Amino acid sequence: MVFVTLVIMLVVILIAAEVFTNALEHLGEKLKISEGVTGSLFAAVGTALPETLVPILALTAGTANAHVNEEIGVGAILGAPLMLSTLSISLLAFAVLAKRGVNGHFNPEKTGFARDLNFFILAFAFATLALFIPHTLPVMRFALAAALVLTYFIYIMMTLRASKSLVAEGHGTEAEAPMFLCRIGLPNNIIVIVLQIALGLALLVAGAKGFINGVEQASTILGISALLLSLLIIPIATELPEKINSILWVRKHKDTLAFGNITGAMVFQGTLLPAIGIMLTPWEPRHEVLAGVIITLLAAIWLRWAVSRGQLKVWHVWVNGAMYVTYLVIALT
Repeated sequence: MVFVTLVIMLVVILIAAEVFTNALEHLGEKLKISEGVTGSLFAAVGTALPETLVPILALTAGTANAHVNEEIGVGAILGAPLMLSTLSISLLAFAVLAKRGVNGHFNPEKTGFARDLNFFILAFAFATLALFIPHTLPVMRFALAAALVLTYFIYIMMTLRASKSLVAEGHGTEAEAPMFLCRIGLPNNIIVIVLQIALGLALLVAGAKGFINGVEQASTILGISALLLSLLIIPIATELPEKINSILWVRKHKDTLAFGNITGAMVFQGTLLPAIGIMLTPWEPRHEVLAGVIITLLAAIWLRWAVSRGQLKVWHVWVNGAMYVTYLVIALT
């Protein structure tokens, strides 16, 4: 029954992803903002809410077992950027392989893509450093957490500042399909757009809560720790919105939206979520945790190196998928 519930929550998240992205495209078009802002900020933060809620709910209103709650929290916080930077990115290659080929190119707007990766690498390096700061030095841990929050604030300011010029260059957000709520007779205005976004987010929250309720029982059945299960299983569910949204966009040749949705979520999850983990959990370098953060950083650095050469090929992101397989081998042995 536990696994049936998890499957149902996956279906809920899939439906929520389609509802959410459909409304976001219309919001971006109404506000006349760039695809980079729509993908890296609006879509990324919105679809990152389940990952944000899982650790917060686990730590504040989770199971009766405080140790399990902490393991779920740490696993959800670190598993999300790991999944995004490796498996999620690599799935985009499979989505376009038939049309673009192995040596085909992705064409996200390069300045925004590079900016996202730069901020993520810097922030996640700080989060990794915090693993080695003992709890006997709370001031230093607090300083690192505060630095991560400040980093995200600066990132938002820089992304918004770049929007106007990108729209002028032809990177404005354009909605292709009618809004779902408009298909039942509602008008296409800001109020209805916000209503559909809220509907999508509500479904995402329901999916996240359903997973929290099933993780402890599933870990017992499978005979693995809640931490490892959270690192591997929860991100697959909570990252499905980013994966599905981005696959839908990249198949429509909206590469800036597709990649911005993932890399923007990486920045969000590499700053605010680790700040929560540093302050509220035993943020320590256990072997599965340390392996995860190292592979996450290597995956982001590889993408940054690829884009610095002026092009991102389809096969490049398969390297990121291989890094995820490597992590599985390390974590499960």
